Amino acid sequence: MNGILCVDKPQDFTSFDVVAKLRGVLHMKRLGHGGTLDPMATGVLPVFVGSATKACDIMPDNTKSYLAGFRLGFTSDTQDVWGEVKEASDAAVSRDDLEAVIPCFTGKIMQLPPMYSAVQVNGRRLYDLARQGVEVEREAREAEVSSLRISGYSSDTREGRLEICCGKGTYIRTIINDIGEKLGCGGIMTSLVRTSSGGFTLADCHTLEEIQQAGDEGRLEELILPIDRVFAELPALRLGEAQTRMYRNGVKLDLSRISGIVNGAGQYRVYGSDGAFIGTAIADTDGGILRVGKNMG
Repeated sequence: MNGILCVDKPQDFTSFDVVAKLRGVLHMKRLGHGGTLDPMATGVLPVFVGSATKACDIMPDNTKSYLAGFRLGFTSDTQDVWGEVKEASDAAVSRDDLEAVIPCFTGKIMQLPPMYSAVQVNGRRLYDLARQGVEVEREAREAEVSSLRISGYSSDTREGRLEICCGKGTYIRTIINDIGEKLGCGGIMTSLVRTSSGGFTLADCHTLEEIQQAGDEGRLEELILPIDRVFAELPALRLGEAQTRMYRNGVKLDLSRISGIVNGAGQYRVYGSDGAFIGTAIADTDGGILRVGKNMG
């Protein structure tokens, strides 16, 4: 089996736990996942199976979307409801107040990585230091939030939900923490569902129970999505028989002899002479060559 198995990750499972579970169900060791989810989070976790693991680190679409629950008036050491409350405030916050600060957290923003995160400082994971009660200086990092919308809010309970679309490496709980800080009352995340990742959505996902049942019934391959779904946003090229052999051997191809080249496009998904997806390629228009990007063969 080679392809993508999209999992609706359950709460209290780490991303590694999911991969470990699937190794037993699929009877395969060659698995990887496309983007870590915290244990308390649920939702879309693409798992790469077999030769598809080569695509783990080269997904052209790194956008992710989330539905995040939040509560204003509190801060915690983990920036979410599962941590230890540090401060509480009874300050009133209206929806208009909340709407007024939302634009500050869209576009390119700077985030200070939370202490409870996998970021390394001097070779040590921040969460290991945090568990020892140690807090260290961190450098702010740039993140990109393409959209941020309030999908529900009660000024009585100061609880609500945010719909967030962002790039790789964005901390959702930090956005909520920083919104609370901007409002002067604090804020913590109360729930998190990843609704899409790398072009995959919840509609593509299966629960671990559904995957286990499919394994018991011998129909796991029905759940595996083709590898080229990862590269669906790239234009496609179909190579001839000789070109396919050359591509597989890593030989640069003459652009003038390849049909389907799109003006201005740099990357392509490539299909061999038999119609099978074989990898990606990069067009060098100045040099007039097509070189192998990632050979999936």
